[in-house]
Amino acid sequence: IAKGTSSFGKRHNKTHTLCRRCGRRSLHIQKHTCASCGYPAAKVRKFNWGEKAKRRKTTGTGRMRYLKTVPRRFSNGFRSGAPAGAKGPTTSS
Repeated sequence: IAKGTSSFGKRHNKTHTLCRRCGRRSLHIQKHTCASCGYPAAKVRKFNWGEKAKRRKTTGTGRMRYLKTVPRRFSNGFRSGAPAGAKGPTTSS
């Protein structure tokens, strides 16, 4: 029984497809479970034995649209509204 080159030619079925949550081609079609993020489980798949994998997926590897402004806002006491002294355009009559 050949298990090398001649067997590889017979592989033309896709076991995994794109995952809706992580975007990787890791969603097992029959199991309907993502091998990368664990979708549809509520919590994202993460293990301590995959330290480098955790590093790739952790906070700071993306845009951090909200979180990157927090340190600056913290140093200013989370001020909100218009800046102090802004009165708007003056109307002279």
